[in-house]
Amino acid sequence: MKESASWTLRCDGGSRGNPGPGASGYVLIDPAGKEVESRGEFLGPVTNNVAEYRALLAGLEAATRLSARPLEIRMDSELVVRQMTGEYRVKNQGLKALHAAACRAASALGAVRFVAVPREENAQADRLVNETLDRVLGSESPR
Repeated sequence: MKESASWTLRCDGGSRGNPGPGASGYVLIDPAGKEVESRGEFLGPVTNNVAEYRALLAGLEAATRLSARPLEIRMDSELVVRQMTGEYRVKNQGLKALHAAACRAASALGAVRFVAVPREENAQADRLVNETLDRVLGSESPR
């Protein structure tokens, strides 16, 4: 991996069904390109967007714990990225508290930048989501 001036946080969330059983995943990479921490977590029944926010919050918690600054957050959820940058308003009542918590966590870290990336560029975090769902639900569960 190439060296960067900042830490990178890759987050993804998903549910099988919308809503349906969901999971979140994140990968935190240091400026030297080394994966420092990654985690997948089963969330129970959630929407895709709730799972995306829960992934972001889990990743921000890890970044805070490890003092990962400056931080570039890469997600394939354009909705979450655009809401976090203020380009979109949060209209969904179920997302407002999650958005507010993510804003507080990002603000506490300081130098945070959000980047929307194509799904293919978020494969590590996506893999954690699907491995978690497969482990909990069984691999025969529809994707």
